[in-house]
Amino acid sequence: MHDNHSKLMKFAINEAVKAGQNDEVPVGAVIVGESGEILSLAHNSTIKLSDPAAHAEILALRMAAKRLLNYRLLNTTLYVTVEPCIMCMGAIIHARVSRVVFGTNDPKWGAAGSLYNFANDSRLNHQPEIIGGVCKDECKSLIQDFFRSKRNPISTYK
Repeated sequence: MHDNHSKLMKFAINEAVKAGQNDEVPVGAVIVGESGEILSLAHNSTIKLSDPAAHAEILALRMAAKRLLNYRLLNTTLYVTVEPCIMCMGAIIHARVSRVVFGTNDPKWGAAGSLYNFANDSRLNHQPEIIGGVCKDECKSLIQDFFRSKRNPISTYK
């Protein structure tokens, strides 16, 4: 199963690269249905859309819901390169996503175990399974290289 997670995370990584090329924070997300079909692919577009909610996860949730004609994304898995933030975890829980697979932790914003752990909060009506660390090094490098290039404008983001 871990090999399959890695293969599907590569789609999210490709989306993250697209975000970085557009000078957006390089986060990519993919939602996969129960039978393994890709329902949506998205990357951060907050700057392009002038929308603080245009995180990769939110855009992927919206696209998958539209495709399924249902706001409940039962029996789906969300692959995302960086641990979801508070806003995104709230939307993931509302959408009833079954599983979240992420690449690297986010100690400043993470709501799937790093800073908060919404998935383990039994007061909420849904607790998605969380799997972290899939393609961790590649996902971590993407985000670190992006922010390093912002601090040091001489180097350019690839």
